[in-house]
Amino acid sequence: MSNATTTDVRGSGPRISPEPRGTTLSSRSLPRWAPLGFAAVSIALAIGISTAAGWESRVQWGLIAALLFLAVSYVTTTVVENQRQAKDRLATSIVWVCFLAAVVPLASLLWTTISRGSERLDGYFLTHSMAGVLGSEATGGVYHALIGTLEQVGIATVISAPLGLLTAVYLVEYGKGGLARAVTFFVDVMTGIPSIVAGLFILSIMLIAGLEPSGLMGALALTILMIPVVVRSTEEMLKLVPNELREASLALGIPKWRTILKVVLPTAIGGITTGVMLAIARIAGETAPIILLVFGSQLINTNPFEGAQSSLPFYIYEQYKVGEAASYDRAWAAALVLIAFVMILNLVARGIARWKAPKTGR
Repeated sequence: MSNATTTDVRGSGPRISPEPRGTTLSSRSLPRWAPLGFAAVSIALAIGISTAAGWESRVQWGLIAALLFLAVSYVTTTVVENQRQAKDRLATSIVWVCFLAAVVPLASLLWTTISRGSERLDGYFLTHSMAGVLGSEATGGVYHALIGTLEQVGIATVISAPLGLLTAVYLVEYGKGGLARAVTFFVDVMTGIPSIVAGLFILSIMLIAGLEPSGLMGALALTILMIPVVVRSTEEMLKLVPNELREASLALGIPKWRTILKVVLPTAIGGITTGVMLAIARIAGETAPIILLVFGSQLINTNPFEGAQSSLPFYIYEQYKVGEAASYDRAWAAALVLIAFVMILNLVARGIARWKAPKTGR
């Protein structure tokens, strides 16, 4: 391969002009579609090896294909380009393999839930309870559990969101010294507390005070689980607000509390809302506190302050425990309702965050 020579306009002699970088193998550079080719070859080889070995598990096929993809990518890049580019492509390939390893189970779970739950999910299922319905009967619905989940999660959110927000504001804007360190320590400890421990704590209070099971008791246990998530997420969002905004507001003579209210919180409202929604998603699927404190019910109870209630997670557990084909269908449909409930909350949160976010345009 020879380089073309041209004459310098200043008359200083010939200079070498670089040859355009191509996309063929002859230019010592792999084409852009090379990763797709590596993937196709790896999948074909994995299927062939698995078939010859008599392996029927698709998980084994996927693992073999992933290993072959890494090997083929590294070897081919080393031969065609150089070892430095091969190491770079190997690191990129590992990232893609890890990404797919995380996404594939989630996508499989979501597809299974949708395919199994959609068979039973209809208007009747959403508007009827399990009152007087046997486990083997293909009737009944999830209305009573949906009402219980909405009320229990709503009460927990009403209590947790203000407490978590104010605690995060204190830690970021005012917290100094031993008290702030103690609060941070206990928030970190509470973040990893098992849900059954929160349920046992509220249960002990119920036994001491002689209280009856109700949706409120379950909501209090969910509050204990939700507060640390709200505090940590809000704290991180408040730390992302530039100090220049605070300093500019204080330089105009605006009090600190008003600066926090009018400048800091509106700037971080998007992240704060997302954090609250993540906390709601965290507690929406809890079952252990509901079993201990709410007891579950087949009837519709719209009063969370009196009497046993049900919830979507408890309903799923209850129907699965029955062990009938009809109850399994109801459990899958309830799981789909729970996923849709969390997804709708996230969409609403994103809409609120975008609506309330400060305008950056001119």
